[in-house]
Amino acid sequence: MNDEKAILAHLERMTAALERIAPRAAPDFDFAQAEAFVWQSNPQAFLPVPHVNRQPLQLLKGISRASEQLLDNTRRFAKGLPANNALLWGARGMGKSSLVKASHAQVRKELGLGKGDKPDLKLVEIHREDIDSLPACLSHMRSAKDRFIVFCDDLSFDKDDTSYKSLKAVLEGGIEGRPANVLFYATSNRRHLMPRDMMENERSTAINPSEAVEEKVSLSDRFGLWLGFHNATQDEFLEMVRSYAKHHKLKVSDGELVREALEWSITRGSRSGRVAWQFIQDLAGRLGHALEGA
Repeated sequence: MNDEKAILAHLERMTAALERIAPRAAPDFDFAQAEAFVWQSNPQAFLPVPHVNRQPLQLLKGISRASEQLLDNTRRFAKGLPANNALLWGARGMGKSSLVKASHAQVRKELGLGKGDKPDLKLVEIHREDIDSLPACLSHMRSAKDRFIVFCDDLSFDKDDTSYKSLKAVLEGGIEGRPANVLFYATSNRRHLMPRDMMENERSTAINPSEAVEEKVSLSDRFGLWLGFHNATQDEFLEMVRSYAKHHKLKVSDGELVREALEWSITRGSRSGRVAWQFIQDLAGRLGHALEGA
């Protein structure tokens, strides 16, 4: 009898120990909480975003071609039709991330999503440093009824960074592949996501230089849609400024607006959507005018 009690006690301790070291069951996430989330890798969670920081699509000037293409791609995906992963690359401050967020909002509005029981279109941001947890992130979305745009802003990889291989496998090459209800959008200043010196180093040290460089370049090839963004001309910059000023009802003459905007761009050494918005914030502050959504 004593032997039986000892054995039972021993088994109970073994069971408790196994339960402590066993992986926890993946939590169920409620995607109905919000239209947008930020993925947290440890502990795994989708953090709801109550208010998305974005500009209306009509205020994004100088990028009409890219805007049309991304909007059409997003619209088809939301309808359950074939669509491509998208890489938005090019000049800083020209509205790459703004376009992703604005397209998401525009498509939800056009299709009346977020109402009733039909699948919604969610925006999920994943930070660059969490890219290696992307497979785990997608596993939670695979069985959800909604459709998801996973968005990584300012995506690039440095020397000796191997997390790009996880991204390659998820986008196209893995056994499971990308879930049918998930699309991946990324922005980057680099077209090939890798610095040129990294590629040159691969070429100089590899046994087969062309194959080594090809592996680095092939990551960009996983994106079916490439959208290039280039520096704004002076006319495009002034169009951005005028659009913002009109939308926010700033009381300033066109002559004064143009003069101050050009002076601002010269001091910044750049003409872009970001610089235009920074000028508008400065101007509105000096006028004592609150900006909508700012």
